[in-house]
Amino acid sequence: MHFSIPETETRAGEGGNASYVAYNIHVNGVLHCQVRYSQLLGLHEQLRKEYGANVVPAFPPKKIFTLTPAEVEQRREQLEKYMQAVRQDHLLGGSETFNSFLRKAQQETQQIPTEEVQLEVLLSNGQKVKVNILTSDQTEDVLEAVASKLDLPEDLIGYFHLFLVREAKDGAFSFIRKLQEFELPYVSVTSLRNSEYKILLRKSYWDSAYDDDVMEQRVGLNLLYAQTVADIERGWILASKEQHRQLKSLQEKVSKKEFIRLAQTLKYYGYLKFDPCITDFPEKGCHVIVGAGNSELNFQVKLPNDQIKEGSFKVTRMRCWRVTSSVPVNNGTSGSTAGKSEVKLELAFEYLMSKDRLQWVTITSPQAIMLSICLQSMVDELMVKKSGGSIRKMFRRRANGALQRSDSQQAVKSPPLLDSPDANRESIAKVSSKLSSVSLRAISHSSSSTDIRANDFHGNFAFEGIGDEDL
Repeated sequence: MHFSIPETETRAGEGGNASYVAYNIHVNGVLHCQVRYSQLLGLHEQLRKEYGANVVPAFPPKKIFTLTPAEVEQRREQLEKYMQAVRQDHLLGGSETFNSFLRKAQQETQQIPTEEVQLEVLLSNGQKVKVNILTSDQTEDVLEAVASKLDLPEDLIGYFHLFLVREAKDGAFSFIRKLQEFELPYVSVTSLRNSEYKILLRKSYWDSAYDDDVMEQRVGLNLLYAQTVADIERGWILASKEQHRQLKSLQEKVSKKEFIRLAQTLKYYGYLKFDPCITDFPEKGCHVIVGAGNSELNFQVKLPNDQIKEGSFKVTRMRCWRVTSSVPVNNGTSGSTAGKSEVKLELAFEYLMSKDRLQWVTITSPQAIMLSICLQSMVDELMVKKSGGSIRKMFRRRANGALQRSDSQQAVKSPPLLDSPDANRESIAKVSSKLSSVSLRAISHSSSSTDIRANDFHGNFAFEGIGDEDL
């Protein structure tokens, strides 16, 4: 997730108290919550108490006197770096202390009281599922409520996830992001104040081999079938006329498993397609449709001469990636207005084009965060599979309200990055030997495209060198 604190506000104190500075925390360029320095200090002290001073990043020090505008800006930058560092730490960023702080702050900022409400969740075929939840229920609580309503067995819940999407007039969905453990789904969707934004249930895995687990049970089979039909109808999965005829015949017979088996053989089965955007590959300014699936990003590029070219970038050949954003900051901008500011987002990844040539490829898209999440989840899935684990066991039930990771996931650490890439040079690396495969849980970002630091790069240790036999 992309954490930034692009601006501050001076707020009037209650009951005649002195004014104070409030920090607007943005996630993916949208206002998530507004907090005071003292609240962040309280979070810091709690993290130190639980995890130790040697684990928690340094916190901006207190000041005795009133801050000057320059000092306010300096503190803002320091707090932004602190929040990003905490989120990127696999232990701190996944802690219930950190996530519950953000959930509480989100609810307080949006001024939504805790009460029972009915939330509408869409299925891939447009069917609506209405669940009764609390406004303070977190993502996993809502997912479990939807699963319960659908009679989806508990051991299949981990195969599905809730996504924030934007529904177009023609009914097509544009994926914004996966809903995360630090947010309250009801608050997230209602605070956008736009009826086009919806919450959608969709499978959360990439490897079609896991379909067998899902199809073992009736509800899982129905959900997977509905998603597959919808993906074919919207053109995400390609089929010839003869294949369409066969699929239609299977639909008429209600042969759901056979329908899915045939769909599995088709091009782009299981891919998530993104809205048209811009890339600099093979040259700047090219229009592209990106698809994520099968451990790769697929590009359908429209060249300046209107020729269409297709190519794929394997996740295991991406040395690292980053998401950068440019957030317009206007003097006197209020928090509510800032939450609606247009943000330019870019995903850039360093790709091993040949045995000793690395090249940066950039995608400019409002869905850059979702693209980054897809890359990370593909890497995570590859690592679980390599360790002999199963996504059936990727998440244990919460104990005392905290999400527990499986043993195989807890063993996955976040190592230091490779030598920090320099975006201003053409990188050359000799990588004939394969690196040990380790997943990074956090996604690193920069709040400004002109402010790129070593910590803004997301090192991919599922990256594999290319041997001579691969060339």
